[in-house]
Amino acid sequence: MNSGDTGRPPANGAGTSDEGQTSSGVERALQVIFAVAAAKEPDIGVSELARSLGLSKAVVHRVVRTLVAADFFSFDERTRRYRLGPGAVSVGLAAMAQMEVPRIAQPHLERLVARTRETATLSVRYGYQRMYLTQVLSPQEIQMSVQLGRLYPLHAGGSSKAILAAMEPDEIRSCLASGPLDALTPITIQDSDRLLEELELTRRRGYAVSLGERQQGAASVAAPVYEATGRVYGSISVCGPVSRLSAGETEEYGRLVKEAAAEVSRQLGYRPAQP
Repeated sequence: MNSGDTGRPPANGAGTSDEGQTSSGVERALQVIFAVAAAKEPDIGVSELARSLGLSKAVVHRVVRTLVAADFFSFDERTRRYRLGPGAVSVGLAAMAQMEVPRIAQPHLERLVARTRETATLSVRYGYQRMYLTQVLSPQEIQMSVQLGRLYPLHAGGSSKAILAAMEPDEIRSCLASGPLDALTPITIQDSDRLLEELELTRRRGYAVSLGERQQGAASVAAPVYEATGRVYGSISVCGPVSRLSAGETEEYGRLVKEAAAEVSRQLGYRPAQP
C-alpha cells in the first residue's frame, strides 16, 4: 500500500465502481490501523494520522469514527486521541495464537514445568502492555494459573519487567511517561527512578523477579524473548506461590528461564550481537 495515497481516483476512471470504492475504503482503514499500531506513543490524534498518511483530516476522521464504533479503536474524550481498542486486541490475540511462536515455545514451557514443578507462561508485548499467550500448568495441587488474553501494564510483575527492561531506552522513557505507575498490590513499584534501577538489575542478571508486585501472594521469574530483528517479542516465566520461591529458587529458575527464552529467541531467528 502506498502511504502517500491521497484517495483520488485514477485519471483513467478506474476505481470508480462500487467495488473500487469499497476496496479504497478498506485500504484506507488498513492504512489507519497500521499507522496507529506503529505509532511511537500508545495513542495518536487525527491531525498526526492525516499528516503521516497523506490523507485529508476529513477522510481520517471518518475512518476512525467507524473503527471506534466497531470497538477496534478506543477514543479518549479528554485528549481527543485514539488507540487500539478491544476489537484490535481480540484480532491480535487470534493472530498470535495462529503464529508459530506458541508452538516453538511449548516444549520449552513443558521442560520448565518438569524442572520446577511450577507453572510456565509465554507473554507477548502489546505496545506498552503485554498479555499471556499460553501456559503450561504446574502439576502441584496448589498452582498458579494466568488469564490468557488480558492486558497487563509493563511496570509490574516478572513477565512485564523482563519485557520493559529489554526495550530501547527511548521506548522505556516513553512508556514510563505515558501514565502513572498504578499500584496493583501494596508492593508494586510506583517510583520511576526505583523502577529504572530494577530494570538495570534485570538486564545485568538476564531475568526479572517479582514477589507479589502484580498479584499478592504470587511470585514469578521471567526472561525476555526476542524477534529476529532484535526487538523484544515477549517473555517466558515460571510462576508460583511466593511461599515456594525462595532466593535459591529464584536464582535457579532465573537460569532456566534465561536458557528457555534464549532458545526460543534463537528459533525465531534472533542472533545477539557479538561483544
